[in-house]
Amino acid sequence: MPGGCSRGPAAGDGRLRLARLALVLLGWVSSSSPTSSASSFSSSAPFLASAASAQPPLPDQCPALCECSEAARTVKCVNRNLTEVPTDLPPYVRNLFLTGNQLAVLPAGAFARRPPLAELAALNLSGSRLDEVRAGAFEHLPSLRQLDLSHNPLAYLSPFAFSGSNASISAPSPLVELILNHIVPPDDKRQNRSFEGMVAAALVAGRALQGLHSLELASNHFIYLPRDVLAQLPSLRHLDLSNNSLVSLTYVSFRNLTHLESLHLEDNALKVLHNGTLAELQGLPHVRVFLDSNPWVCDCHMADMVTWLKQTEVVQGKDRLTCAFPEKMRNRVLLELNSADLDCDPILPPSLQTSYVFLGIVLALIGAIFLLVLYLNRKGIKKWMHNIRDACRDHMEGYHYRYEINADPRLTNLSSNSDV
Repeated sequence: MPGGCSRGPAAGDGRLRLARLALVLLGWVSSSSPTSSASSFSSSAPFLASAASAQPPLPDQCPALCECSEAARTVKCVNRNLTEVPTDLPPYVRNLFLTGNQLAVLPAGAFARRPPLAELAALNLSGSRLDEVRAGAFEHLPSLRQLDLSHNPLAYLSPFAFSGSNASISAPSPLVELILNHIVPPDDKRQNRSFEGMVAAALVAGRALQGLHSLELASNHFIYLPRDVLAQLPSLRHLDLSNNSLVSLTYVSFRNLTHLESLHLEDNALKVLHNGTLAELQGLPHVRVFLDSNPWVCDCHMADMVTWLKQTEVVQGKDRLTCAFPEKMRNRVLLELNSADLDCDPILPPSLQTSYVFLGIVLALIGAIFLLVLYLNRKGIKKWMHNIRDACRDHMEGYHYRYEINADPRLTNLSSNSDV
């Protein structure tokens, strides 16, 4: 066919061009020598090595028994019965949870690492059975902002635990929030020292915590706060003293806490707030005070506090505050009291009245028995008194006789001659 004859020469020309191209490629390969190929590989080796060295390093290893998240900058070693802080913490850690372990002692430099944990900002050690926190335990943590030591029976908290092993040369602590709830040790581990004093010494040593904004000291059985402990914490904004046993705030000064925003005093043993405390609280510009669940004694000493409560807006939930004593005032709302309700009559609780009545009956019975014994032995007692009188009379006559002899010189000479 004419169409087939026209396609034949074109196909042959195409095959001829492909054959010539194949011959050219074969000639180029044959002209290349083995030495040139080796030299080209050796020249590319440094480039490959530099490319390999430019790759990012392998991610940091996670400590055994811990969970790590580099994206969240968090390491969790929770309920693992660890007896010491892991030494291979990754340097990227920002949030470290070491709760529910068996650490017992936190020594100096417990978190010192190479490279340092420069980004660690939040450290939670709650419930790890810590008995002892030594000086400088939190050194080398320049970014630490939040520290939680709650629910540890701290028998010993070094005065320099937060300020460093040498408070005179250490820098101020970066801490902003410190949580020390429920750290009271058992009675057999207090070692005859004041627990309140031990905690206060750690808070004020070296003035390291002057930048602290939040302090929680709840559930520690505090009976009192040492004098001037709050004066060393001028930046406080949140102070939690709830669920303690504070009976008075007379010696506690809030004057320097000009930034204080919330003061929690719920569930203590406060009976009344006196004028000095009321004036200091009223002078704080931003504070909110919580006073619920205290055993307020509504007598004449409560009059100033009731007047203050009616005028101030500082106390939150003040309409819930009620009297606990005396019995006739129990559950009366403080805001509903007036001066006529507040007296100081010596009205005793019924239990105490019963005790006094019983004591009087016992004393009266003893007196009656004593008088009965005297009456039944009246004759013997009378004879005994006569005998004593006669003995005393004979004794006095003997003294009188010797006095007369000594006073008369003749009788004296006679007595001496008779002796010769």
